[in-house]
Amino acid sequence: MTSATATATAVRPYQQYVYAYPHKTAYRPLPRAQASLRELWADEPKGALSLYFHIPFCEVRCGFCNLFTRIGAPDGLTGAYLDALERQASAVREALGEGARFANAAFGGGTPTFLEAAELERLCDLAEHGLGADLAAIPLSVEASPATATADRLAVLAERGTTRLSLGVQSFVDAEARTAVRPQRRADVEAALARVREVQIPVLNIDLIYGIDGQTEESFTRSLDAALAWRPEELYLYPLYVRPLTGLGRQRERAVTADAEWDEQRLRLYRYGRDHLLAHGYEQVSMRMFRRADAPDTGAGDYACQTDGMVGLGCGARSYTSRLHYSFDYAVDMHRIRGIIDTYTARSADGLRHADFGWEMTGDEARRRHLLQSLLQAEGMPVAGYRDRFGSAPGDDFAAELDRFAGRGWLDDSADPGLLRLSPEGLAHSDAVGPELFSAAVRARMAAYELK
Repeated sequence: MTSATATATAVRPYQQYVYAYPHKTAYRPLPRAQASLRELWADEPKGALSLYFHIPFCEVRCGFCNLFTRIGAPDGLTGAYLDALERQASAVREALGEGARFANAAFGGGTPTFLEAAELERLCDLAEHGLGADLAAIPLSVEASPATATADRLAVLAERGTTRLSLGVQSFVDAEARTAVRPQRRADVEAALARVREVQIPVLNIDLIYGIDGQTEESFTRSLDAALAWRPEELYLYPLYVRPLTGLGRQRERAVTADAEWDEQRLRLYRYGRDHLLAHGYEQVSMRMFRRADAPDTGAGDYACQTDGMVGLGCGARSYTSRLHYSFDYAVDMHRIRGIIDTYTARSADGLRHADFGWEMTGDEARRRHLLQSLLQAEGMPVAGYRDRFGSAPGDDFAAELDRFAGRGWLDDSADPGLLRLSPEGLAHSDAVGPELFSAAVRARMAAYELK
């Protein structure tokens, strides 16, 4: 083992999945007078926005899940939620003004396909008629579960222009699914996959999880090969996390020694899964994402998450402007989530014309976000693009962090000098790389957050 590899393995590889920076636990209440949506968006570039609708309902809540979602919906709640989305869409369109254009759209959650077929039609209408997004002309990604991927729902999504459907399978091994508190049978998963393929949505993504108790390379291979049999255009490999206030989090507390053993298991399974997919014609896009080499291009080339804005609707969504990231209140506990959903559905149109919680993006924070979101992609970050945007070099702005990464063997020394890119070992440690780029202010806010 090289000294760099030894140093890398001494750092805990699974610290935090960084899919957005900063995390919502760094957000705080915003003074209403300073959070008018119209003012927040007044001077923003709006030619290539991302649109996101959040649907906070699931038929069950998996043991590992800490997403903003509730189990089931009392009679009338989904309709009331769509009513609130309609009021919010009106307020947002008013704030965006003329000329706003969406480059892509996504329905997430929760489980968007918890909504019935007619409700999904209404959701698409809200995107198109309420906000002016042309779903037939832009990439539309939708998340689904095997149980809710019914023929009628899938037909609506295909008809309305869905280009990518992501199915949360997690494991094709029934015993592993039960261990992860993901109640499903492989036969039902296979039937759902057949229905997805029947409607010919261009891109099928299958989510799998590694690190489940008792999971081995042999059992992980069974899941990988079962997924590969459907030739999905994309595969996501997620490490299992046990987080506070989740089902698995309440079941057990892991000792430090067990954490070290678990880290080793997850790293071993990650490397095995990565190599297995690479050998079967997939290309690595990030630590988690793998794309089939011949998968169709569904577009969205004119949107860059580092620079372009995002408009999020729904009580679990976040929105990004260049100056402020904002959302509604955030919680993990089921009772608190229900309360937030109820408050959202009761809001008037006027009550949806301002942001509630947020984080102000300073110049330093914008640099961190740009570097983080670019570096965690396998293709890396062109140094010239960073310099053009910020007028400085990443090696000057983040000398200490990049020196640490290089010392651990996490940077690709063979890359073009004009490209900052993680090595294969750096990609494997993405969940350690990301948190090391958090600012002191973000760390302090996250540490002070009251878990709820």
